[in-house]
Amino acid sequence: MTTPDMRYRRLGRCGTQVSLLGLGGWTTFGGSVTDEKVVRATLTGAFEAGINFFDIADVYDNGKSEMAMGKVLGELPRHELVISSKVYFPMSDEVNDKGLSRKHITESIEKSLDRIGTDYLDIYFCHRYDQDTPLEETMRAMDDLVHQGKVLYWGTSEWTGAQLRGAHRLGDQRNLYHPQVEQPQYSLLARYKFESDVLPAVNELGMGLVVWSPLASGLLTGKYDDGIPADSRFGRIDWIRNWFYTNARVESVRQFKAVAQEVGCSRSQLALAWVASEAGVSSVILGCTSPQQLKENLGSLSVDVTEEIRVKLDGLFPCDESSKI
Repeated sequence: MTTPDMRYRRLGRCGTQVSLLGLGGWTTFGGSVTDEKVVRATLTGAFEAGINFFDIADVYDNGKSEMAMGKVLGELPRHELVISSKVYFPMSDEVNDKGLSRKHITESIEKSLDRIGTDYLDIYFCHRYDQDTPLEETMRAMDDLVHQGKVLYWGTSEWTGAQLRGAHRLGDQRNLYHPQVEQPQYSLLARYKFESDVLPAVNELGMGLVVWSPLASGLLTGKYDDGIPADSRFGRIDWIRNWFYTNARVESVRQFKAVAQEVGCSRSQLALAWVASEAGVSSVILGCTSPQQLKENLGSLSVDVTEEIRVKLDGLFPCDESSKI
């Protein structure tokens, strides 16, 4: 299903296309959002709006996100969906229930497929780089999953440019499937690592990019202009608040309001449109918690980021050490 407003981009050099806006489950479905009616309305609303990319991870609320989203996705045409999940973070106290060893990857894919209720994943991400497992072991395990048909493409999340180049180099040497897509954090408030390190590498290697936290966990929406609501993401999760929340950033976001008003849209819509305007980005992952929030975010598709507006945003949110998250 597609809509006139939704646009689609290839995952780097591969043939599969994903919607410019995707929908993710981090801290939301199965976590802060447990009402099945809200989950269903948000996911089906996204699908009806042309979103075909749905991003999950085993560690999101310890499997609950996979189950909550999978229950709804199972009611939709599988061939019209691009579903991803991830492996790396500990799922229990068991010594081998973490990382990117062959054992953990092999066992984790089966659990994720069962929780989501699908025979295969379109993309399976190595959620971080594993310093304790040889890269070749990880790549051979992911290569095996592709050959077995359990995974169509494998990807990485929050890997450095050097790590991505190393994986492609090893893949060439050993004739193994390369990682096809990287999932980094990218927003007006988190630019430095992406633009200086990750983007040059993925462009060189022909990888796709599906980016997370484009609204800096809600900071760019203006939600925190006057403090931190107790029921907000910053109010509930200390480490996310510690990542983003500073007086200087809040002040920049307040000034951001005038730029958005000049464009004729909300701050969240302009922030999303700015991320999507990067040609290397395949999909921007939304963290919506309701159909209303989804509708607001979808409005970004009609926002044009002109060069004049881009210059103003660069002034408010420069790509320097201040945007190093």
